[in-house]
Amino acid sequence: MKRAHIIVKGFVHGVLFRWNTKNIALELGLKGFVRNLPDGSVEVVAEGSEEKIKNLIEFCKTGPRAAKVENVEIKFEKPKNEFGGFEIRY
Repeated sequence: MKRAHIIVKGFVHGVLFRWNTKNIALELGLKGFVRNLPDGSVEVVAEGSEEKIKNLIEFCKTGPRAAKVENVEIKFEKPKNEFGGFEIRY
């Protein structure tokens, strides 16, 4: 089990980035959340297998079609097993 804390920067608000991230994470069986940050970036915290987290990271590097991802920061952390599913936070 791995935990990734991901910050996605660029044109990522208002392009269904959170919605797509949530759906992909659910398809992959990951747990965690995605939310917009006030600085215009998107934060993703995901827990699951290393392979599935890598798949989510690959999506974050491009995002949905309308997004323009400029940078993705990734920190791997110790899993906390605090999530029951994957959600969009507001």
